Amino acid sequence: MTTLLHLDASARSRSISRELSTAFADAWRAANPEGGYRYRDLAAEPVPFIGEAWTELCDAVLALGSTDPYRLGELVDTPEQAAAWAIVEPLLAEVLAADVILIGTPMYNYSIPAALKAWLDQITFPRMSLGHRRFVVATARGGAYSPGAPKAAYDYQERYLRDFFAGHFAVEDTVFVNAELANARQDPALAHLRGKHDESFANAVETARRLAKEY
Repeated sequence: MTTLLHLDASARSRSISRELSTAFADAWRAANPEGGYRYRDLAAEPVPFIGEAWTELCDAVLALGSTDPYRLGELVDTPEQAAAWAIVEPLLAEVLAADVILIGTPMYNYSIPAALKAWLDQITFPRMSLGHRRFVVATARGGAYSPGAPKAAYDYQERYLRDFFAGHFAVEDTVFVNAELANARQDPALAHLRGKHDESFANAVETARRLAKEY
């Protein structure tokens, strides 16, 4: 039985990235009726920022050469570290139990929301590998950042996450489903691009549903 972990990070309760991640999740669940499913809303239930005790756990991982994410709790040595681990453990357990991790996220200020970064910080330790797990990221971007677009160089959303998953988790095949020009829905200056946005969004929904059946 495969398991999907579904995360949303948008500060908007009704957002494009949430629509895309839901499209993937619904199609995945329809194709995997016996599969496990876990949902976490990182905006509605924010993950705390890391603190000093978390850094001490990281130091212990490095000092002892520990590489097994299932045994990190054994490194806890102080009450402060125990409190830090109490935050990490359920978040990390969800990731370790999943085969597919789906993240719905907007682009905020060329990058990712703080809520998503806080989650990544909490679950990430030195020398981790998430092996067979696959990541799918469904994004909404106010402008156009695809290759060849004038602002492509400012895309620190996809580039950051792709590099993060490869560098920290040894996951090289992260798939991104991007809906671009979302600001055309609100910004009069971009109204002439609404058709391109609608096309991008429709293609993203179709891609999300197709990928879900393949995963």
